[in-house]
Amino acid sequence: QVQLVESGGGLVQPGGSLSLSCEASGDIFAIPAMGWYRQAPGKERELVAEFTSGGSLVYADSVKGRFTISRDNAKNTLYLQADNLKPEDTAVYYCNAIVVTIPNKEYYYGIEFWGKGTLVTVSS
Repeated sequence: QVQLVESGGGLVQPGGSLSLSCEASGDIFAIPAMGWYRQAPGKERELVAEFTSGGSLVYADSVKGRFTISRDNAKNTLYLQADNLKPEDTAVYYCNAIVVTIPNKEYYYGIEFWGKGTLVTVSS
């Protein structure tokens, strides 16, 4: 139906930068909301940043001023630029999207999808 594929994870030193991408593909009519979440070892999944369905842009306090989220609607692609990375940013980063598929376009009914995640490790 819909696939979300993340890319760009890897190992980076503290203070370094990384760029993540998430491409959505499939039976897509619209993507009202799209964002990044992360899950560190032993912790619950948490919001990093997102474009909400109401048109707002939300960042977690822990990443404000260091991470920048952006999207290319024509390409159904979401990006995350992560700068000044810290060891506590180490986590699996997941792409999340609320997608209105073509069969549901008449009622604009959204379904939540998740990517499989990409690992970001911040370590010297």
